[in-house]
Amino acid sequence: MDGLTLTDVSPVRPDEEMNWASLEVWLKQNIPDLSGDMQVAQFHGGHANLTYCLSFEDRDLVVRRPPLGNIAPGAHDMAREYRVLNGLAPHFDQAPKVYGFCDDNSVIGASFITMERCQGVIIRDRLPAQFEASPTLARDVSFALVDALVALQSVDVDLVGFGNRKRAEQFVERQLEGWAKRWSLVSEGLRDQAFDRVYKILSETRPETKRVSVVHNDPKLDNCLFNPKDPRRVEVILDWDMTTLGDPLIEIGTLLGYWKQADDSFDRAPTIGLDMADFPSRSEIADYYCAKAGISENLAWYEAFALWKHAVVLQQLYRRFERGESQDQRMATLPDYIPALIEGARALLESSPQG
Repeated sequence: MDGLTLTDVSPVRPDEEMNWASLEVWLKQNIPDLSGDMQVAQFHGGHANLTYCLSFEDRDLVVRRPPLGNIAPGAHDMAREYRVLNGLAPHFDQAPKVYGFCDDNSVIGASFITMERCQGVIIRDRLPAQFEASPTLARDVSFALVDALVALQSVDVDLVGFGNRKRAEQFVERQLEGWAKRWSLVSEGLRDQAFDRVYKILSETRPETKRVSVVHNDPKLDNCLFNPKDPRRVEVILDWDMTTLGDPLIEIGTLLGYWKQADDSFDRAPTIGLDMADFPSRSEIADYYCAKAGISENLAWYEAFALWKHAVVLQQLYRRFERGESQDQRMATLPDYIPALIEGARALLESSPQG
């Protein structure tokens, strides 16, 4: 892969420094064949979990830990991510290798996982120059992401060793209830009639789960590493801390919720700065997914749920910023986007036969 790596690293943000001496001791005691002094840098692309590059004499590692401050129940679960990656390793080659998990908060102040530093190209605010020029590049990477999701959903859930099939059958119901509870936590008791109205419609029109699969829960272009010589291939999917067993249609709904179009009346993914004017439309993504998965489904409910859930995520990120738990200035304006997300979810539900 010509030495191309996950993404460029930068110095660690001043408020996100850790006890590096303690971490170095732990890594050398628990990861074989590490030598030389440890050098530290940080990956700055994400908005939540803190991700660091630890460079040794002839080897780089990645350490991931939850964000600073108060954590919503069940969120940023490093133990879950470790179990998931261990379970997927024999069955899915588009997940990174994980080397260790530490739940001793005395090391760096939180639990963390250690994994390989993967190689490839990540897409954030533009199509990177590392890709070979191609008039179909935007479509290639889009459909490659869908291909990777379909491949993940084809993994035998009885072999991966995590999750519970019976609980997975109530996954959609639990998602609805869980995100509503998170909203009540991060909105600090303020009532929002529009949010509550969408929650009511979602609950009343909740579709039946027809199949259970592995669900990554955060599928998007910047959670993928692509092969620069063949962008029709996702080399590695990143960020597995929300992965579980559940309804695979939630997964494609989440992707559609993130997917922007030039004719959108609101910004459905303000944390994603990519200009997607030349990318496939949402209907093309949905049709391609259904064809690859061999299904025929109306995905409007799942897309509406994704927009409604994303409103909670933005409010959650903003509260961390407001409490001073993050100095990331990108979070300061996130509440401005929330009303339109909720309204977009309502409009989808009311215009759909399901709604």
